[in-house]
This record gives sequence, structure tokens and C-alpha cells, in this order.
Amino acid sequence: MNPRYPPLRHISSCFVKPELDCLPQESKQPLYLSPLDLPMLSSHYIQKGLLFHKPPDAYHHPHTFMPNLLHRLKTSLSTALLHFYPLSGRLASTINDHQPSISVYVDCVNSPGAKFIHAALDTTISDVLSPVDVPSVVHSFFDHDRAVNYDGQTMPLLSIQATELLDGVFIGCSFNHAIGDGTSYWNFFNMWSEIFQAPSNQISRPPVLKRWFPDGYGPIINLPFTHTDQFISRFEAPQLRERIFHFSAESIAKLKAKAKTECGSKEISSFQSLSALVWRSITRGRRIAEDQPTICMMAANGRARLEPPFSENYFGNVVTAVKAEAKAGELLEKELGWAALKLHDAVVNITDKNLRDSLDQWLQSPYTFQLGRFFSPNSIMMGSSPRFNVYGNEFGMGKAVALRSGYANKFDGKVSSFPGNEGGGSIDLEICLLPQNMAMLESDLEFMNVVSSSPFQPFES
Repeated sequence: MNPRYPPLRHISSCFVKPELDCLPQESKQPLYLSPLDLPMLSSHYIQKGLLFHKPPDAYHHPHTFMPNLLHRLKTSLSTALLHFYPLSGRLASTINDHQPSISVYVDCVNSPGAKFIHAALDTTISDVLSPVDVPSVVHSFFDHDRAVNYDGQTMPLLSIQATELLDGVFIGCSFNHAIGDGTSYWNFFNMWSEIFQAPSNQISRPPVLKRWFPDGYGPIINLPFTHTDQFISRFEAPQLRERIFHFSAESIAKLKAKAKTECGSKEISSFQSLSALVWRSITRGRRIAEDQPTICMMAANGRARLEPPFSENYFGNVVTAVKAEAKAGELLEKELGWAALKLHDAVVNITDKNLRDSLDQWLQSPYTFQLGRFFSPNSIMMGSSPRFNVYGNEFGMGKAVALRSGYANKFDGKVSSFPGNEGGGSIDLEICLLPQNMAMLESDLEFMNVVSSSPFQPFES
């Protein structure tokens, strides 16, 4: 049961822009979205954030700590936006009446900038992290609740909210998913942190902003739609339970060894083993009929798989969904290693040819990912990545205590993976399930025997 929380107080808001005189000339031109970006127009913004303990200085100088922190956050954000200037823009669209269609681009000129919000909540870090379920108050730590990316025409493409708790500060970021994927998101966040710690106009990983288009296409992609209802929908998730499950490096190593032994392959990864465990356990808890198909999808970064490969600093969407299928009965009758091998084979199948074939199909018949239609009720989706540099971000308050996410892009079966706070190969999974399905997962011995305890999450079997 979630405890009751006092209301969140919005204290102030403003817009932050880069120094216009320092921007390159190309920032004044439309930045057209590529065929890799456009499918995201109907999805929600990316909403991820970090929770920090207040340092001793906050208690020694209570009247100056937050004003100083907010000033430094805004100043460093303005510098970061010199490099990531599309995030200070807005989306715009052009209607083609002669050949009914619509094209979408980023207008970096006619925009007030990125939004910055200061809020406060009279509660503690422990109040937020200790409950078994992630409390719904966490959703209020993010701007753009329920916004879809196409709303970026009237909403900022980037909105930062700094929420002061009694003993901590949560820095939440709402980032338009049509502008970039998780790799782009964390590169921005990492570089913002880098600038905050050592103010400079130079950064270690400058983004590659030039959009990629397949041969013969671009920079303008006309979507064959005449009305937004044809490609934009508003998904409202049912009542879900959200819970963070922690897996230590030791626990994951044992799981990986088990999967390798069972399938006889040395190529199985830690994440494939963990994903196979989650796929089996959630399927078992849902009590799906044996002859019914089940699907496990994993978000995969395609940058290194295209030929020639993209830079890891490419700023945009280069994410693809890896999919493995199995009948429910077969998935549960076979061993963990069998499911892990199916996932491994699906990952191996991500080739330049397959990625380009999929893109060609989209170009022939464009569509957008719409949550209410894209995922079957018997599927799970493994999103985000434990490889992202999450806990290397610091904003004058030391290492973050925890990562939490907002309402965005959640449904029954959505699983997001993040590195564990202690590092070393540990992983946290944020699992979203219908209440009855979560209760079944919590009583699943195969799953719970692999779960480890963490400082703020009580261990329950």
C-alpha cells in the first residue's frame, strides 16, 4: 500500500536557451526527422531522473543551497544546449495539400527554449524509496505527464524538473523521444553533468546532430496522413503496480552460468539470461493457455549493427525491437537456457540487411508506434539498458541514490533495466504489471530466488 503524500508544490518555472551568438549556422535551418525518428511521434516522452541526498552544505546554509544549485543547473544546461541545440527547439509540421501528406521537423529558432521547473515536496528519500511498490507520487517529479512526442509542437522538447525533498533533490528529465532514443538521452544527461562539474564549452562526447537518411530519401519525409487521428493516439495505462527488483552481480553470474549449461552455448549474455527469467516468470504468472503464443521483445541499439556503423554519439533514434516468440506451454516446459538461447538467436539476427529491410518496409507503408495497438497482452518488453552511464552523473551532491521514471510508456509487461547503484554488473529491473500479475510474480520461486535485497527495497519472497 502506498503511503499518503503531501501535495507537490510548484515554486517556479522558466525557459533556458543556449547563447544564440554561439550557435552554428545550421541551427537556424529546419532539422527534419528521419525515418528512424518519425515512428516515435505517438509514443510518450522519455521520463527518467535521479534522486540525490542533500549534502551537508544544504543544512549548514539552508537559505542559499537551493538557489545556488538551481543557478548552476540552469547555467550548465544552457551550455549543454549549445551542443544539443535541437532540444531547445519545438516540433513543426508542414501540410502538403497537393499530395495530401505531412512532414515534421525541429524548429530551433521559434522557441522559448527548454523548460526548467523548481518544485518541492515535504517528504523524505526513505518515504519515496522504502515502499515495496514505486509510489505514484514519483510521477509528479516529471513534467509533460501523458504527453506524446507530437505534442512537441506546443510543448518544450526538453523539460527539467528539480524537486526538493526534505533530505534530497530529484532531478527529473522529460525528453522528446522523437528527437532521440535512450542512448541519446543519457549522452545528453552525461554531458550536462560533465559541464556542471567542470564548466566549459568543450565536452568529451559531442553529439552527431546530422540526421541520417537512407539512400534516395530525405531530408523531407512526407507521411501519407491528412489528419493527426490517423497516426496519433492517446494511450491510458490501466492501474499498474510498479516495483524495482534488484539483482546483484553474483546472482546474475549464477543465472548466466545456469542458462549456458542448460542450452550448451557459451554465447549467452547476462542480460539474455535475466530477460529469459523474466519472460518465463511473467508468462507463468499470467496463466496463459499452453497453446497461446507469447512474445519477449528487447530494445536494442542499432548503431554498431548498421554498415557503415553509426557513431555512438549519433543523436537520434537508432533503436530496434528484438523479438522472440514461443507458445506458453513450450516456454514453461523447457529450461531457462532454452528461452535464453531463443533471445540470443534473435539478437544475432539484428543485421544491417534486416535493419534496412525493416526500414524499407516502413518507407513503403509508414506508421507510428501506438502503445494501445503495438503490444499484445501476452508480451513483455525489455526497455532501456543496464549499459547506460546512469550513476556517473553528479550535480554537486555526490552519487545518486536511485533512478526512477515517470508515467511514460508503461503498460502491463513493460520492464526497464538499469545498472544497479553499486555497479559491478548489478542490475535493477523496473517491472510494471497488473496487480494480479505482480502478485503472481512475487510468489514465483524461480524468479524471487534470483532477486537480491537492496538498501531501500525490503526483500519479500
